[in-house]
Amino acid sequence: MNDRARRVLEFDKVLAMLTEHATSKPGKAHCMALRPVAEVEAVRLALLETSEAAAMLLHEGNAPFGPIYEIGDAVKLSQIGGCLTPKQLIEIGDGLRTARMMKRYLLQQPETEKRYPKLFGLANQLISAQSLEKAIGDCIINENEISDHASPELHKIRRQIEQKNAAIRQKLESLITSQQNQKYLQEALITIRQDRFVIPVKSEYKQQIKGIVHDQSAKGSTFYIEPLAVVELNNQLRTLKIDEQKEIERILRILTGMVAENGVSIVQNVEILVQLDFIFAKAKLAERLHAVAPEIADDGIFKLKRARHPLIASDTVVANTIWLGEHFTTLLITGPNTGGKTVTLKTVGLLTLMAQAGLHIPVDYGSKVAVFDQVFADIGDEQSIEQSLSTFSSHMTNIVSILADVSPKSLVLFDELGAGTDPTEGAALAMAILDQLKKWQVRTMATTHYAELKAYAINTPGIENASVEFDVASLSPTYRLLIGIPGKSNAFEISKKLGLSQMLIDNARTYVHQDNIEFEDIIAKIEESRKIAETEQDEAIRLRLDVEKIKKHLEDKETKMIAQRDKLLSSAKDEARQLLKNAKEEVDKTMRMLREAERAVDKRGLEAARKQLNERLDDMVEQTIDPDIETDMAPTTVQIGDSVRVLSINQDGTVLTLPNEKGELSVQVGLMKMNVNLKGLLSLSKKRQDQKVYQNVRKAAAASATIKTEIDVRGENIEDAIVLIDQYIDQAVLANLHQVRIIHGKGTGALRKGLHDHFKRHRQIKHFEYAAYNEGGNGATVLEFR
Repeated sequence: MNDRARRVLEFDKVLAMLTEHATSKPGKAHCMALRPVAEVEAVRLALLETSEAAAMLLHEGNAPFGPIYEIGDAVKLSQIGGCLTPKQLIEIGDGLRTARMMKRYLLQQPETEKRYPKLFGLANQLISAQSLEKAIGDCIINENEISDHASPELHKIRRQIEQKNAAIRQKLESLITSQQNQKYLQEALITIRQDRFVIPVKSEYKQQIKGIVHDQSAKGSTFYIEPLAVVELNNQLRTLKIDEQKEIERILRILTGMVAENGVSIVQNVEILVQLDFIFAKAKLAERLHAVAPEIADDGIFKLKRARHPLIASDTVVANTIWLGEHFTTLLITGPNTGGKTVTLKTVGLLTLMAQAGLHIPVDYGSKVAVFDQVFADIGDEQSIEQSLSTFSSHMTNIVSILADVSPKSLVLFDELGAGTDPTEGAALAMAILDQLKKWQVRTMATTHYAELKAYAINTPGIENASVEFDVASLSPTYRLLIGIPGKSNAFEISKKLGLSQMLIDNARTYVHQDNIEFEDIIAKIEESRKIAETEQDEAIRLRLDVEKIKKHLEDKETKMIAQRDKLLSSAKDEARQLLKNAKEEVDKTMRMLREAERAVDKRGLEAARKQLNERLDDMVEQTIDPDIETDMAPTTVQIGDSVRVLSINQDGTVLTLPNEKGELSVQVGLMKMNVNLKGLLSLSKKRQDQKVYQNVRKAAAASATIKTEIDVRGENIEDAIVLIDQYIDQAVLANLHQVRIIHGKGTGALRKGLHDHFKRHRQIKHFEYAAYNEGGNGATVLEFR
């Protein structure tokens, strides 16, 4: 891939961002070495592994990456008979532990092979060498310390060293605490010189302490003498330390041998771990950029939906939808300076390089990226004083190089094509270059200021105009790309807005060819029509979303009603079963009493039993049937709106349809509709119906008497505030109020904006506006009802 294009498109800055997410030094190096590839299948596989890692991070949490080191040289040293240092062994042990943890993480779910095939394949190549990992962990504490438990012999030697140290110190303590020797000593302390225990003796008394002189102070006032009484003990201590070093070396050689035996696996583990570190770094970068995997094609057609430049802050970047290659192979972008033309070019080029490098790109789902064999970019001014090249010469040198290397499968990006020379000649050169690239079927994007090129793009098949939007009212660009519309210069409008007199502007217009003026006017009309169409489209989208929201609300309501109906039916059936069970038990009990009374010929007992049975049956009837219900028989006919009792669920309802020939009809019970038969209904008395109506009227009257003319929703979130306000509006309408005040506060304005959007769509609200200054200003809104 073209090095200059990678540089001017700032691909290395993306790699620097990627490197931040790698956990190891080898992984970071792998990230910085990433380059785009031109093979379609290779690109798809690279994007697939990024997608798998992103999904695994989302569902399984962060990967447990531990330390990963370059241990190739250490393994080679072990294989040729060398002895590894504790540091090298610790690095190998850390790598083995990381491999074991990563393998467990990648294979922890039973569906890993199906959901993450690429990562599953890498995980299966990781080899656990737990015996070696454990041996290194048990034997080595840190770079400078071997564990006492590395071997029984080492443990024994170190115990002997401790004992010998204690004996020497005890002997020397007796010497330095002796009353006779204290006057000979510079200080009453024990120190070490040349790895042997000594005491500091004043120079004038060095003959008084028999022993071996090991050192002398800088001023010569102190001699460090090893008394003869501890020479042999020091010799024995020295011997033990030599034995300790030999045992340590023996342990290190054993561990080195184990490393040599597992050398191939260890090196392979590190290579796979570095690859995994790189893959998960790509996934983390995708999460950071809110990026997705695009569709990959090799037909030279791409469409980037809501593409964002990855190096521009997410809170300031403007998303644009850009396409090329299907109906036209060349896109010519015009517009004012600082309007975003160059950023558009860089976005297309950089996202193409990122996708071909296996990185997710910051676009919306459904985007498509073409794989190009080369991406060429002539962007920026590379004028060279040393080479005596002007801006035009520098650009033309680069363009000549591009034309020499380009192919039909290349992407070419030109910034200000033909600039830096005479406008007439520059425009002619630009058209000739674009003609040649179009003839070769090269995908090309170019920016320009030349008005001639706008007309050229309109009249030339295969070339499409585009522009960056500019808001003349605010004299600022919107950075939105408009494909199909040439850019208007806006020079006269901007000058007028900045204060240039109308006379000068009118005089300037006389120097512009009439055809150019008419062309600019046509562009202005097209722009005005586009804005109107966009406004209407936005309104249509808003209405569609509202309809979908209402539809979903109704579907949810229906689901809840069905669930409530099923619950009521189930409850009624359970209650009926219990009543039948109780009735059976009562009848059985009473029958037993009757039989016993008959056998005893106890007429009084018989009569009492009969009376008890009748009373119990009356009680059960009272439990199941309301006293206001006409209980003589089921109604023979009903009218729509009649109030009835549905016996199967013991609930009141309203008749919705007349009965058919089979006596079946629909009844509204609460929120649900039921199909029942006349035989399962009882008519409610008119007295009860009138009483219900009277109660409803009384409730409405009470509400109208107590309803306030304002409601305070400060501190509520938008959803809760809308619920409270909708309930309040219903009550206010019932109370015959014509105007109310909603107090929402000022704050960040989010609550106020959300409520105003809701008021625009509310069927009961005729008009709304901010309250008067002394009634809350823009911290409150006054509603007027229809």
